[in-house]
Amino acid sequence: MVAYGICSQNELEKGITLYNQRLEGSVKSSAKPEPITNAIKHFQYALKNSATETDAELYLLKSYYFRGKYVHKNKEKQKADFSKGKELGENYIKKYPDSAPFRYWYLVNLGSWSEVYGIITAARKGVADLMKEHSEIIISLDPEYENGGGYFMLGAVHFKSPYIPFFLSWPDNSDAIKYLTKALNIGEATPNQKVYLAQALYKDGQKNRAIDMLKEVANMQPSTEETVRDWEQIELAEQLLSEYR
Repeated sequence: MVAYGICSQNELEKGITLYNQRLEGSVKSSAKPEPITNAIKHFQYALKNSATETDAELYLLKSYYFRGKYVHKNKEKQKADFSKGKELGENYIKKYPDSAPFRYWYLVNLGSWSEVYGIITAARKGVADLMKEHSEIIISLDPEYENGGGYFMLGAVHFKSPYIPFFLSWPDNSDAIKYLTKALNIGEATPNQKVYLAQALYKDGQKNRAIDMLKEVANMQPSTEETVRDWEQIELAEQLLSEYR
């Protein structure tokens, strides 16, 4: 039993090491598959021991999101990873109802799932209401988690969700601006927060502010800790600037 426990701990440590190497060999917003795929395998082994399963569960949510978002270019493979992250996340938030991290990474996978499956499928599954509900719970549990991640998610869902009378009547771009601004002022102001806020400002008619914010992202130097994430936002900022000018 002791040896088995040590083995599981080693599997978790190996997985974390590989997860931390997930950016090695990346080219702009595309990452290599081997580090994160091997990390997932080790985390799956680490699930088998109670001493390591909680950490392994959270890392799995992060890993499926990362692979689906930054490794796979094939939509079916993206669907498979985000579906797995969504399914696991649904189980984990029941298991850890007071955990802001589990709810946050569940929403990251759920939001990505809705993007690849499309707005109609997402609407049928009630994704917008789920995103709003869990974002508000994250804010109540830990408003500072992931640089105001709960506020960011809440602002993003207000911005992206369509207003549908009698069906989805709460999305409001003014609320999107309010919550995205709150997120921007908590912890590190991340590129994706700025890009989302710029889009909401542009939708609100604040074109100059939106363009200035997008220029800031387009001209940034990617961080070493989140290289592929930053490159994705730099590329998106450049694309939006060409549309807004």
